[in-house]
Amino acid sequence: MTRPLVGGPDLASLAQHGMWVTERSGAAGPTPRTTPLPGHPAVYRMPLAVWFDGPMEVGRMLAACGEVVRRHPVLTSTLAERDGVLRLLTGTAEVPVTLAEAPADPLDLAGEGHLDLATGPLARFTLARTGPGRHLLVFAAHHIVFDGMSKDILVRDLAAAYAGEPLPPLPVPYGEAVEDENARVRDRLPGAAEFWRARWHDSRELVLPGLGTPTLHAAPGDAVDFVLGDEVGRTAAPLGLTRFEVVLSALRLLLHAYGNARAAVAVDLSTRTEATREHVGLFVNELPFEVVPSGTFAEFAADVRAELRRMYAYRHVPLARALGGVSPRAALTPVSLSYRSRSEAEPVFPGLAASVEWMMFNGAVRNTLHLQVVDGPRGAAARLQYNPRHLGRDGCESVAADLTALLRGVAERPHAPIDDLPLPSRVAGAGGGTGLQRPRAAGTDAGLVVAVGEIWRQVLDLDHVDPGDDLFDLGGHSLSITQIIAKVRDTMAVDLPFEVFIDDPTVEGVAAEVARQRSLA
Repeated sequence: MTRPLVGGPDLASLAQHGMWVTERSGAAGPTPRTTPLPGHPAVYRMPLAVWFDGPMEVGRMLAACGEVVRRHPVLTSTLAERDGVLRLLTGTAEVPVTLAEAPADPLDLAGEGHLDLATGPLARFTLARTGPGRHLLVFAAHHIVFDGMSKDILVRDLAAAYAGEPLPPLPVPYGEAVEDENARVRDRLPGAAEFWRARWHDSRELVLPGLGTPTLHAAPGDAVDFVLGDEVGRTAAPLGLTRFEVVLSALRLLLHAYGNARAAVAVDLSTRTEATREHVGLFVNELPFEVVPSGTFAEFAADVRAELRRMYAYRHVPLARALGGVSPRAALTPVSLSYRSRSEAEPVFPGLAASVEWMMFNGAVRNTLHLQVVDGPRGAAARLQYNPRHLGRDGCESVAADLTALLRGVAERPHAPIDDLPLPSRVAGAGGGTGLQRPRAAGTDAGLVVAVGEIWRQVLDLDHVDPGDDLFDLGGHSLSITQIIAKVRDTMAVDLPFEVFIDDPTVEGVAAEVARQRSLA
């Protein structure tokens, strides 16, 4: 076991706050607890597997895991809400570093249940001997302290520690890095609000082959793996694009061909700076992207590139902080994209041959369809993760085939009009779309409604709030929810569940939940 470094409480980042509030689904006693999103306990678990062949020094490997934790004490954190403010408490949880029996499924080593934000641990290492001269190391962490680029940092540091190389201290403490990021959000908030007011529309309609209804709920998922050939690189270089811009352009064009006139794709944008490029942690922001295809592919992709450049100026600002009317949800839109480029070679562990499973699937999804791409020296691996209760596997495989066919066509004729490219036929029934509805609850005792309305008025700094007003229409966001929950707990001795702000985010809806909980006391 590794003893963590004990530190003080730091403010959580706004990205961490948004993730925390979507997981808060109940309370037990006076201290709120965090539980996973309804639907799957592993939705925010990020597993990583490393296979080793050769004579491993097991004690040396376990010690290397401990060295990585000491360099990145954010992995020893838990989170706690204090007076409506979310704090990151470093050093409050040990990170298990253990030996285990060889599993039938490598994902079994990632651990049962969820990684509890309030009690920890938020990360774990498990090493197993799977055969003569063969070992498997599985690392799992909660996304709230770990992102895609953190995988490269962790494996690189692990290899260095196993080789006996000292791990240098981080350029700045994690708490200081978060303070700097929050300051950037404050500085860019007015510009981000103006930018997104002209672009964001919370449309949850979607048409795909084999799709029933779209979803933004966490659930058990399935995946279709495929390979993006050299067509992406062949297209990017002559057009002056990045490979990410080519993939995003192709995905958005494909959705358009299916009949989605204005389907935004949520893209993960890194918020790392020079000071945080060495940090394990959450330095990513999900933002909606939408450009309507027109002209040739080259012209459309140039428009995509220009819009991304405009977005980058506000990449640190969560959409919910910039705008009202954005309710917390597992994912921002029904379709999303994460793209990560790996320029480094595979890590070197002395005396061992190592192979890293960079895209290990946790078995859960947060929306209808998510395209994950890891582009490395050996090529681009792609995966479509989907919710099988809403989208059939045949439909997902059709999307993968259509995307690869489109990229081949684009590589051959990048200056062709988009209508001349190998695009699929419009999906039957497209145009009407299928939306997601949010139920409304009935009102309750008038005095309680007034009391809850007063709390909303204080938190939102408004002169007046009506009983039927929607929290998000009034400009509320995840921080507002935290503050309302804290004030209701302090003044009414009721711990509100998070779900009420999804099911009925009105004064009447919250008051009804307060009344219901009082009746159970």
